[in-house]
This record gives sequence, structure tokens and C-alpha cells, in this order.
Amino acid sequence: MYEFAVAPAVTSIRRRGVVITAVTPASLGGELELEPGDRVIKVNGRAVRDYLDFRFQTGGETELTLEVRKKSGEDWELEIERDEGEDFGLSFEQIVPRQCANECIFCFCKGNPEDARPSLFIRDEDIRLSFLYGNYTTLTSITEDEMQRIVEQRLSPQYVSVHAMDLDVRAYLLGIEKSRAAIADKLERLMSAGIEIHAQVVLCPTINDGEVLRQTIFELAAFYPRVSSVAIVPLGLTRYNTDERLTAVTPEFCRQTIKQVAPMQEELRMKVGTTFAFLGDEIYLRAGGKVPGRRHYGDYPQIEDGIGMVRSFFNQFASLMKRLERRPPAHPGSIKGTIMTGTLFAPVLKQEIEKLNQRFGTKLEVRGIANHYFGGDVSVAGLLTGSDFVEAAEQLHGDFLIVPRSTLKSDEDIMLDGMTLGELQQKVGVPVYPLDLRAFSEWIA
Repeated sequence: MYEFAVAPAVTSIRRRGVVITAVTPASLGGELELEPGDRVIKVNGRAVRDYLDFRFQTGGETELTLEVRKKSGEDWELEIERDEGEDFGLSFEQIVPRQCANECIFCFCKGNPEDARPSLFIRDEDIRLSFLYGNYTTLTSITEDEMQRIVEQRLSPQYVSVHAMDLDVRAYLLGIEKSRAAIADKLERLMSAGIEIHAQVVLCPTINDGEVLRQTIFELAAFYPRVSSVAIVPLGLTRYNTDERLTAVTPEFCRQTIKQVAPMQEELRMKVGTTFAFLGDEIYLRAGGKVPGRRHYGDYPQIEDGIGMVRSFFNQFASLMKRLERRPPAHPGSIKGTIMTGTLFAPVLKQEIEKLNQRFGTKLEVRGIANHYFGGDVSVAGLLTGSDFVEAAEQLHGDFLIVPRSTLKSDEDIMLDGMTLGELQQKVGVPVYPLDLRAFSEWIA
């Protein structure tokens, strides 16, 4: 029934050790005359691969031996005594992601335009980034060394893309042979070592929905609380996805999914005390229904995967309104501008902004912007690009434009199509402010 392709593992060449990028003045690192460009090779005779190794191998130790390759090429060996908990004051180079060796049929990287920014084609499969940032891994090519590292360094929680517990279906979705797709033993080993797991299912109509989804949810729920949550998010297709094996997600499919999963969620709340299997906000919005209440999400275990973001937004916006009640804007009538966001979230945002306008006299307009850059059914705010905003410039009214902060690269003012914030501002002819809700509340006050 299912076919797969064998993909070669992807590796990267790296030098030994980890590079220091900054040294805090008057810190222990400064006293040791460490400098940016120096490379820490070993700590107490153990190799250092990245800053996680350095943190783990120096944590709690008061007597240390560092082997350092100076940027001049000279090798130093430093015998160190430090106070308990004393920080080195060092910053290190970022982790170079380990690359994915799967050929997932739904991989979003396959839906990028050819001229997209190179970083959009990077498919990471890195247990370190899973621990640090909640990036998902499939565990298909995890090495014994990586498995031991998770356990030894307590890299918990781990975020795992399961997609299906049915092995045939999982192998088909990942585009690999069943022997590599097998996941049960790997999960059991991590869980037995006390590593917490958050699972993900990318829901692909006709493939891992229906009874396959039911099986996946309840098999994973059997491991609760070691598997503490499952995020179920819908397949996203751009206009560049031409794989005939994929079926687009429709509003009717979303309604059917909610109808199927809601009783399971209720059953799980009765059995384990938590919703456990959470549907992505996009499913509720596409279905045209309301997102669940605050209690449904508990402590929002997978909010970065779009689970409970809308509910959290409602809560934060209510807090904003209360703050403005205590301290209203000084000149609300002069706050005239346009907020552009994705078509999926626009109705939600418009509803709240209208409350703000009516209560305080601000003059803000919300516009849902079509995503022409990716096309297809892409409608979320974070994937809008500079060219999308420029194409919608005729909808801009007022003195400024507010765009979602999530459209910019985290550490730069650049969008997914390579357009900078400055270039966008030039093209639309008014100041452009990239704001999330917290920044918006400070800005409007």
C-alpha cells in the first residue's frame, strides 16, 4: 500500500570545540584572558561539542581544567578554581543544526518558492534544538551517542514528531523504510530514563486521520504522564506543493476532526485529568467555530505549535483593556492606522480591535492579507512576507502600518522573502511597526 524512498543521512563538517563569541568584562572568563574567537576544546578531559556540553560539564564543578585553542593558534591549559555557581561570563557560537534525513511527503520545505531565503530550506532534526526551543524531531536517525546525551544531560522535555503510531502509516508519511520509522522502543527508552515527551501529529486527510488518529492518541495517552501532551496540527499546502498523495485541509474536514476528537478529549480528561490531545487553533478557526476556553489548555504545553495561541491572545487582550481603563491613551483620536495580519486570524483580531476603538476612541483598522508569496491554503500571520504587504498597500489607511512581529526573523528586521523592514516602509510610504500584543500594549499606552 505504501511506498518509500531511502534518503541519505546529512552531515556537516565542524571543527573541534566551541567558539567563544563574547566575554563579559570583569567576569571569570575575563580574568582567564579568554577572548572572542578562542575555542574551548575540552573540560576536565571531556570533549566539548557545543555550549550545551560546556554548560553541562562545568555545572556545579569548582575545580576545572579547560583546554583552549586560542584564536592565534596557541593551545592553553587552564587550571581553575571558582566559587560554587560562579559564572564564566562567556557567550558561545550558535548550534549548527543537525539535518533531517527523512523525505516527509508533507514537509513544508518542499513548498517554498525557488527564490526563497536559503534558511527556509534547512530541515533540522536536532535533539539539542528540541530541548532548547521546542523544535520537533522524528528520532528516525538518532544515534546512540545522542540518545545517551539526552539521558546524561537531562535534555528534557523532547518534542517528537510522531504523526502516527501505525508503523506502515508513519513510514509512508516520513518517506522512509519501516525499520527507521519504528519509534516505540526509542520512546520507551527515553521515558524510562525520566525524559518528558511532547508529541506532534501533522494531520493529513485520508492518511493519518480517522481511526489511525484515534489509535495514535490512545497509544500515546497510555504513556501519560511520561508523554505529557499531543499537538494535532493540520497539513499546510502552498501553491508549490504538487504531491498528489496529499489532500488539502478543508473547513468540513476541520469540523469532522473536531467532532471526532472532542469525545476523546473528554474521555482523557476523565481518565488522566488533562485534555492531553490538543487540536491546533487553525483547525477551530477554519471550521468556523470558537476556540476552547482557558481550562481546556491547562498550562498551554504546546503553545509554540499553535495550540492555544488564540485563547491566550483573548486573555492578554482582556488584560490590555483593563490596563487602558486605569490609564487611557493620552490622545486616542490621533492613533489612526492599519493592522495587517493573516486572513485566518483577521476576524479574531478585528473583533477585539473594534472593542478598543469603541471604548477609547482609537481609529485602528484590521485587514486580513492574502499570502501570494506561498499561495495555496497558507493563511497564518507568521508566513506573510514583505511582498504580500506591498500588494495590499491600497488597503492601508491612516498614519502607520502595524505588522505581526512573527513575520520577521527573530534576530533581524528581515522577512521571509528577504525584504527588510526599511524596504517595506519605503514601499508603503508610512512608518511600519512590527508588534506582538505585549509590544502593542506598551506602544498604544
